[in-house]
Amino acid sequence: MTPTFSTPMPLDQADGLRRLFAHAQVRFVPVVSNPHMAFGGVMLERLCSGFAEQGCHTLVVDAGENAPEPNEIAPLDLAESIETLSHEVSYLAARGLPLRHVDAQGSTAGFLDAVARAAPGADVVLVHASATDLCRLFMRGESLTRPRPLLLADDRPVSVTHAYAAMKLLTQRGGLLVHDLLLSAAPSSPRAERIAMQIATCADDFLGAVLRDWMQIDPASDPRTASIPALRRWVRDTLQPAGAELAALRPAMAAPSLHALN
Repeated sequence: MTPTFSTPMPLDQADGLRRLFAHAQVRFVPVVSNPHMAFGGVMLERLCSGFAEQGCHTLVVDAGENAPEPNEIAPLDLAESIETLSHEVSYLAARGLPLRHVDAQGSTAGFLDAVARAAPGADVVLVHASATDLCRLFMRGESLTRPRPLLLADDRPVSVTHAYAAMKLLTQRGGLLVHDLLLSAAPSSPRAERIAMQIATCADDFLGAVLRDWMQIDPASDPRTASIPALRRWVRDTLQPAGAELAALRPAMAAPSLHALN
């Protein structure tokens, strides 16, 4: 005979608080996938290196258009599907997984909760996915804590067009108004700075959005060297507490075009 209880069993409130704050300390970073971009994987590696320099362990959740299919156990056990690549980096092949967590309102934010539970040792989670997926994942975030999507592009027109279209979708459908840009381009590229300026201007003039910062990384650079200053700056800003980040953002909202200058 199964026993019954007239009152609910008491819960370990301290354990509940520990879980709450453990999840709150994980920094989710939406990285907009760009299938028209060369060396996208190299750029993800550079981002992980930047966070590693700050002592962070990064989990890359790869749900982009060209990401590998998740293994069969992933829908049932995310933790078992996470691959440890190094002391600083882990990887989860996640194409299609966010939609398995969609709710009645169309949000897939439950997937982020599942990732946080599956990777308690991660300090940063890079969520590499399409703009459409990122809208569903981050649409419900409080305005104070909403992350800034990082747009990816190289200096070819088709790649830049895709990045701008992604920013438009994130702004209009996801309500994500503040963005950063990572350009994969050689130092000698004559187009890189002009591309950043054009995206910043279009964001302000046509979308009411802000390109807060941008950085240019040479895909041929030695990965063993220290991160470039622009990447270190972006990493520090990304790791700031939400309140400090909002305070730093106010000048950018007043003069968005100035923040497209590297």
